[in-house]
Amino acid sequence: MTVRDLLATSVLVGDGAMGTMLHAAGNSLDQALPALTLTEPGLVRTIHDSYVGAGVDLVQTNTFGASRLRLAEYGAADDVARINAEAARLALEAAARADRPVFVAGSVAPAVSVHQRRRVGAEERRAAVREQVEVLVGAGVDVVMLETFGHLDELVEAAEVALEVARRTGDVPVVAQATFGTDHHTLSGHTPHELVTALAGLPLAAVGVNCTLGPQGCLAVLRELRSHTALPLTVQPNAGLPRRVAPARFEYDIDAEYFVRYTRQLLDAGAALVGGCCGTTPGQLAAAAAAVAEYRAQQPVTVVEPSRSLPVPPARPELFDAAGPLIGVELAAPTTGGVDESVALAAELREAGVGLVCVPASSGPRAQVNSVDLALHLHDRLGVTTLASVTTWDRTIMALQADLLGAHALGVRGVLCETGTPPLVGDYPHVDGIWDVDSLGLIELLAGLNEGTDYHGLRLGTKTSFDIGARVNPGSRDPGRAAAGALDKIAAGAQFLITRPVYEPAGLERVVEAVDGRVPVLVAIRPLTGFDEADYLAHEVPDVTIPDATLAALADAGPDAAAAGVDLALALAEQVRTMTRGVVVTGGSDVAATVQRLRRL
Repeated sequence: MTVRDLLATSVLVGDGAMGTMLHAAGNSLDQALPALTLTEPGLVRTIHDSYVGAGVDLVQTNTFGASRLRLAEYGAADDVARINAEAARLALEAAARADRPVFVAGSVAPAVSVHQRRRVGAEERRAAVREQVEVLVGAGVDVVMLETFGHLDELVEAAEVALEVARRTGDVPVVAQATFGTDHHTLSGHTPHELVTALAGLPLAAVGVNCTLGPQGCLAVLRELRSHTALPLTVQPNAGLPRRVAPARFEYDIDAEYFVRYTRQLLDAGAALVGGCCGTTPGQLAAAAAAVAEYRAQQPVTVVEPSRSLPVPPARPELFDAAGPLIGVELAAPTTGGVDESVALAAELREAGVGLVCVPASSGPRAQVNSVDLALHLHDRLGVTTLASVTTWDRTIMALQADLLGAHALGVRGVLCETGTPPLVGDYPHVDGIWDVDSLGLIELLAGLNEGTDYHGLRLGTKTSFDIGARVNPGSRDPGRAAAGALDKIAAGAQFLITRPVYEPAGLERVVEAVDGRVPVLVAIRPLTGFDEADYLAHEVPDVTIPDATLAALADAGPDAAAAGVDLALALAEQVRTMTRGVVVTGGSDVAATVQRLRRL
């Protein structure tokens, strides 16, 4: 049977990440990974063999990003044909060595990177896709896999071109996969429904979702896709969110048990192909293959019809001068571009007894009001004490200095220093940051400005008076490292610390003990909205520790899980209140009510 037949009548197991495995072998992600097919063929061959040995039914060529336009960024444009043909050969040979049928998919990414898109027109993109697909199909791949498309127009273009080439050279099936953000929209702002509507007239073998999201998020998108199309569905989730361990090195923590649990749910939701994307490994795919084998044995697979339903610490900041514990809230900037809603909510929170409004930096690809601008606006309009998060991944040191000096001149005082992470938009996006300095360097910069010197030690005409805050993560899998990091930030000039959201007291105790009163510490609590959110955080987000008892309580609460989440957060706040200087509430459906209950503790 062909891949097209199997997608319509059975369930296939795809392989996992190629880039992650190449990265784990010591290759930086900021290079042309497809070119390693020519320079390190033995490594690529070993990775294919590992996935075949894990029991997958389909392996993908190491050709993600192997278009002429993308290779040109690395000076390898003239190697398009060699790279794609050799990659196909390596994958086909690995499949042939298997003791069972294994298919090969030619991996095709968007023809341009996110940054190239602004400079390259549709016809150039089409030509680049055509060139790559012609080589892959000519080399004998069983299916063309379009993957990690964040812009709908590019996916439609690529699908049309791939289908035209496939018809001309042997009717090779084509699968179209898009990548969705945490809001379940593509980077171009389209929903799963709009995706399948745009692709409806094309004879695709399947449509699906891959990259950016972990298993839980992909499950939600898959269900939405199923409600609007009868086509077979494919899904290749990431292994949760990566942890940045060096300027261009990342790690993933997701465990095989969690991956398998969601594999079963993906199958129940109608997935015809389940594989993995960034961060997934042969170990996880072996577990997924076992789950699929069990699923096949338990029930026949049928095509699901769409439902149609739709050091010496610096002077302490003034914000800690008030008697009693401080209560703060985190108030994210709206994506609409307006601020009236934020002003109204901040006014309500002030009346509820909030003494500090923290404005986090943007973490998504959508246009959003700058955190410093919103913090300044709320302070000027309402007189509330505000704290603006500033990240370093998206600024050079010169831009950071200019922005901060300008903000100080306008009245901004509270700054929370964070390294930050580029928004998830697929295609190894975390390499795209500038990374001139990390949060420690930002603290040093602000401390220098307060002393009247710039980052290079040159004297300024005046001194600033920033209140310098820093993040600390008690949930880190390495508590000693987290505590040492807190002391490093204090030594650099941090005047207070705010934790990442805490869900158990042990990690916080270790950090507070290490800080030993040098600076005030605020603990962030996040009322969990339900079991799914807790499950996602516990398994897909790095360095988050959620106790089994919390997971069980939320699962048992059922429809009352949101209320149970607030109760658990408040109980934790009561438990740790003697350790810290105050509490910052992050998230929750009714923050004002949570604050009022906090004040009664």
